[in-house]
Amino acid sequence: MKAQRDGRKARGDRRRQEIIDATLRVIERDGVAGVTHRTVAAEADVPTTSTTYHFAGLNDLLIATLISCAKDMATEVYWMIDRARSRGSLGADEVAGLLAEALGPRRGRTMAEYELYLLAARRPELRPAARRWLDVLTSMVRPDDLVALRAFLAGIDGLLIQGLIDDEPPTAEELKPVVEYLLRPR
Repeated sequence: MKAQRDGRKARGDRRRQEIIDATLRVIERDGVAGVTHRTVAAEADVPTTSTTYHFAGLNDLLIATLISCAKDMATEVYWMIDRARSRGSLGADEVAGLLAEALGPRRGRTMAEYELYLLAARRPELRPAARRWLDVLTSMVRPDDLVALRAFLAGIDGLLIQGLIDDEPPTAEELKPVVEYLLRPR
């Protein structure tokens, strides 16, 4: 009986993640305003009842999507930091490359993530999920200088926002001098 229950739970967890992934695709394509249980269900190719079963309200769905994005970003940053620690420092090349990827091939996802992140300014119930991004990064890096880390992250956010409104996404080579400036010791 336990194996059967575990199988149902695993299927439910997979379905829940499929719905979250579909939500992010809808936001990439149509913005947050395009998110409804019906549009997400169509994108996930599941019945609408499946989205309402896993997420009673749209805020629940948006919160879960924000948290999922934060986890994905944390995983990426973790591996980047881990590689940097093995070499002794975080390189501007790596950060600039990650930013260029976010603004080029992953532009739609980056835009969707920022749209979700900024939605928290209007919807207080989303703020704890949005704050997770900073909390995750701060806990991973454990900086000696929290002010320097916050300034670095603010600079990165600025580069990403500016890159999203550029007609052509900046290259890693174009971003590298600014990243070097943000990384330089104070």
